[in-house]
Amino acid sequence: MDKLKQLESFVAVATRGSLTAAAKAEGVAPAIIGRRLDALEERLGVRLLLRTTRRISLTHEGSAFLEDCQRLLIDVANAEASVSAGGVKASGHLRITAPGGFGRRHVAQLVPLFRDAHPEVTISLNLSDRVVDLASEGFDCAVRVGDLPDSSLVSVRLADNRRVCVATPAFLRRHGTPQHPSELAKFHCLALTSDASQSRGWAFSVPTLAEGGHEVMHLKPGGPLDCTDGQVLHDWCLAGYGLAWRSMWEVEAEISSGRLVSVLDSFAAPANGVYAVFPQRKHLPLRVRLWIDFLKIHYGRPGFWQTAPKPG
Repeated sequence: MDKLKQLESFVAVATRGSLTAAAKAEGVAPAIIGRRLDALEERLGVRLLLRTTRRISLTHEGSAFLEDCQRLLIDVANAEASVSAGGVKASGHLRITAPGGFGRRHVAQLVPLFRDAHPEVTISLNLSDRVVDLASEGFDCAVRVGDLPDSSLVSVRLADNRRVCVATPAFLRRHGTPQHPSELAKFHCLALTSDASQSRGWAFSVPTLAEGGHEVMHLKPGGPLDCTDGQVLHDWCLAGYGLAWRSMWEVEAEISSGRLVSVLDSFAAPANGVYAVFPQRKHLPLRVRLWIDFLKIHYGRPGFWQTAPKPG
């Protein structure tokens, strides 16, 4: 048991970057974590961590040992899970993160349902539009929307994310309907400003000179109203103030009900994706594997995206 605790403390310090953070996660005093690390290094006869008053870093031997320790601890957790409740009894704490708008609509409603199915799992949900560093901030899994940057993280595609140009029927009756993306310059368009995810503009697939060929065109239409918050643009669009370029996960319910109409559908750009992202592919904790499977099942159900979220 002492050896296992030493390994757990080493992994906690290495992934969280400090004795204080590791001690807080394990619910013990930092001095206890320090003694476990000293005992581990003495037993192995090698220095695993370089500790100063400002920072902690892994030695070369520590980096190699960390990967082995993480695999070993996950194997232990999976072995325990495999002999309890028919091998599907997850436990422990699950820390997940998702973008604010998408998370409020399509992650938050699923968290209590997952907890009902796995009552020995506790869950922390973080909603943030910044790209969270999963490893350094101690998150098990992130839900991310759109093209993923190159990284060392592993991703599982959960669903397609298609973007459409939408407006209210009343707006289109008053101002007409664009027939080509180039005509958007004549319309009031509700643009997302600042360094947000639409910095490249609205994307459309247009024919090229080559027979049957298409290329993606990026436009930055504007109008008298813009905002840094996508939910505000969605609300303004529903109020009839202009055309908006939104994800189907956000507007599919309104399109199905007739409150919004999609335009320029024949120029729709290829879909990107909704992903579950996590630090490792092998030996994932059971609770993380079950959470990812849970999302895939719900996101794949007919009608899921047409269901508008309940007001909070």
